[in-house]
Amino acid sequence: MNIQEPIILKQRLNISKEKLWNALTNLEELQMWFFDVIEDYNPELGFTTQFLITNEGRKFTHIWEIIEVIPFKKIATKWTFEEYQGEGLVIFTIEDFGNYCELTVLDKVIKSFPKDVPEFKRESGVEGWNYFINKRLTNYLKI
Repeated sequence: MNIQEPIILKQRLNISKEKLWNALTNLEELQMWFFDVIEDYNPELGFTTQFLITNEGRKFTHIWEIIEVIPFKKIATKWTFEEYQGEGLVIFTIEDFGNYCELTVLDKVIKSFPKDVPEFKRESGVEGWNYFINKRLTNYLKI
């Protein structure tokens, strides 16, 4: 993805903020709906982890660094890749409305990624977040 409009996705979920927070921050739960190859995760400021995803012969070693944590409300992660220039910011925000929560995912490119890699096109990001949030996460939470 190149510097462009951020991807913003909102999803209403009929669960508690605690259950949603755990799905977003607990390693075993992340492995169930997000990336099953994540080996380590801790929702603490400054925590870093990395894991490899391959797609059509291309390697993407994700390097995540937690840059902001407000328990049960917000977690922000800087995303970079070992193999590619660029930097992204992904922010999960939870709004609690009592009998339901609203999850907002914001994916913003801070430093441009290569234009010739299909996975970095905005459309790919939109498709990916729709898949992970609207299908995988909601199916995992059985909503």
